[in-house]
Amino acid sequence: MKHYPLSEAMSAFVSKSAEFVASDTSLSSRRHAFLRACRHFTPEAPAGWFIEDQLVDDLKLRVYKPSSPTPEGGWPTLLYLHGGGWAFGSLDSHDWFAFAMARRVPVAIVAVDYRLAPEHPFPAAFDDTLTAWHALRAGRVGSALSREKLMVGGDSAGGNLSAGLCIALRDANEPQPLLQALVYPVLSASGDQPSMREHADAPMLSAAEVTDSIAAYLPAAGMSTDARAMPLASADLTGLAPAFIAVAEYDPLRDQGYAYAEALLKAGVKNELYIAKGLVHGGLLAGEVEEVSPVYDAMARALSQYAAVGAEATSR
Repeated sequence: MKHYPLSEAMSAFVSKSAEFVASDTSLSSRRHAFLRACRHFTPEAPAGWFIEDQLVDDLKLRVYKPSSPTPEGGWPTLLYLHGGGWAFGSLDSHDWFAFAMARRVPVAIVAVDYRLAPEHPFPAAFDDTLTAWHALRAGRVGSALSREKLMVGGDSAGGNLSAGLCIALRDANEPQPLLQALVYPVLSASGDQPSMREHADAPMLSAAEVTDSIAAYLPAAGMSTDARAMPLASADLTGLAPAFIAVAEYDPLRDQGYAYAEALLKAGVKNELYIAKGLVHGGLLAGEVEEVSPVYDAMARALSQYAAVGAEATSR
């Protein structure tokens, strides 16, 4: 196995994560282990925030918003799609992301409990993403949230869903989000990127696990060429929302982020590519450590810029 020169903090995160093993090989046991790991690394909720679960069109959502007076027009809002290879994760697994953003920028966050593969392959998770987006646009997730200042983002599989949403909205001639924030996203079913070979056995996510996750999400022939499922399959990336793309140095998916940033630029889409040195896939869960905090800070700046709000002082 290749040696990865991780920092002491990142090595400790990888080692601790490995302790959350499933009791057996069943999918339910593996999902429970994933949830236990996420909960272990989740800090206390920040003060001054209101958290509420909602049900919209049978879709579970979790709303995080500042408890301070609602600004005119409602809170700028990020629709957030969690990672987990389309097969893992829930509203309870990714509170940590919302808490990190809450400490940095006054933007509401709406997390989506989308359906999981392999029980629900593509386009189920994508359809749930679209349902949540339309609910926000229609003002059905609460009057305190803006219907206009809307952004979308997610990590890993959630980054995939975010990018796919932007393509689908463009094709339907619907308004784009103000920003698409993609953190170590899955963007192609192809395994021919150099990072898939260079970091094939990387900590937290191997190239084989990427391939297996895609196969479970896209089981039917032809699915991988649908740009909603794999955005790098699109022949036309014009007219999409500006993007913030963060990639991890030690991640088989790293070069997919590179390729998407380049393709967006060629299509005239403004984007910021953030290369997180020393980070592994899933590393944002490690919390406020040297490799992670700057990624959160950069994303908060992007959210602030496109939502036209002032970033708050970081409280760690």
